[in-house]
Amino acid sequence: MAILPQHLRSLTPARLRDDVRLRALTVGLGLIPPRTMHSREDARLLLDAAREARRVVEIGVYEGASALLLQRVLGPGAELHLIDPFGRHPDALPGGWGASERATRRLLARSARRLGQAAPHLHWHVALSHEVAERWSAEVDLVFIDGDHSEAGCERDWLDWSPFVRVGGRMAIHDARADRPGGRGLPGPTAAVARRLARRSLARLDDRRRGRSDRGCAAYRLTCNPRRP
Repeated sequence: MAILPQHLRSLTPARLRDDVRLRALTVGLGLIPPRTMHSREDARLLLDAAREARRVVEIGVYEGASALLLQRVLGPGAELHLIDPFGRHPDALPGGWGASERATRRLLARSARRLGQAAPHLHWHVALSHEVAERWSAEVDLVFIDGDHSEAGCERDWLDWSPFVRVGGRMAIHDARADRPGGRGLPGPTAAVARRLARRSLARLDDRRRGRSDRGCAAYRLTCNPRRP
């Protein structure tokens, strides 16, 4: 839990709130929470997709907000693999934004201590997602794609990682609902998802909550074994 209350944090000028070094210090010390990139509806969807999973891969960690959610829902003995190059892909975030590997590690280490024996095992991969995929071999229950938001980047993450997801496992991708009623998103993830759906190897999970708005995350159950291109 953040030490500084919200009403005090809201008084901080934007130029200070977005200062990378200051954010790294305050997030790392636990003075402020990590910047949340997902809505409450996104969080609920991601938690539903991760329940009972034993091995989860998150691509794009940033300050660790979604990793915290996954850490809390995964059970003891589960594995949470976190992939982020932390600065090696400078165009992946809005101008002036950035995240500190050290601060994000400290944040999740504190959470693990609070969870104690109930915490999943954390595995860090400070690299580009395709570099990790090249040496990966284990089966995965859930892959959450939230890294490079270009269409080519999302497509590559999907093609690289979907072959490792078991049949009945889940793929989730952030900012991929720009084409859905009540949804939001960005062109790259939305187009990548539309292309995958056209191939009929997926069952969509994110429309169970019809009528809800502010959803950018889309989740799918794999109904067959995808093959590497």
